[in-house]
Amino acid sequence: MGQSGLKAVIMDGQAMERAVTRIAHEVIERNEGADGIALVGIIRRGETLANLLADAIERIEGTRPQMGSLDISFYRDDVTRAIAPVLHATNIPFVIDGANIVLVDDVLYTGRTVRSALNALMDYGRPKTVQLAVMVDRGHRELPIRADFVGKNVPSSHEEDVRVCIRPLDDYDAVEIWDVNTEKNAGGAN
Repeated sequence: MGQSGLKAVIMDGQAMERAVTRIAHEVIERNEGADGIALVGIIRRGETLANLLADAIERIEGTRPQMGSLDISFYRDDVTRAIAPVLHATNIPFVIDGANIVLVDDVLYTGRTVRSALNALMDYGRPKTVQLAVMVDRGHRELPIRADFVGKNVPSSHEEDVRVCIRPLDDYDAVEIWDVNTEKNAGGAN
């Protein structure tokens, strides 16, 4: 492995690509096609995954779903503890009211990020449905939130960090498990 703190690579780029394709098929099946669905990625890695999912849906159906991105910085329940949250622009260029929204994120862990995203999303309108797609579900929920579409279930301990590394945000595509007690290198952390 060569990198200090890296415990395991549980998905490589090919495995991630297969998972995105499978999730795309599942989204299409659940929604009886691509019409009427919109993907909203939670900034940052969720937004990148949402774009990959939109590409896969377009390859399968010939129709690209509407796309949006959601910044949840001020909706987090730990925002008061953050010294200076990094702000990104929310971009939802379509009407949410009555839409079937597929919220996309990289890792589902405690459920707090998704709760924040749901609160933020409702400020933009009232969707018909909200479905959740994640690359990794690692368990350990603190809130009653469940993903509808999962790339991989990864049982992990609280002493581990599950990271989704994805281009162009990272130099490579992979899902990795890191030791929390070791200095963190580049990559997504949840």
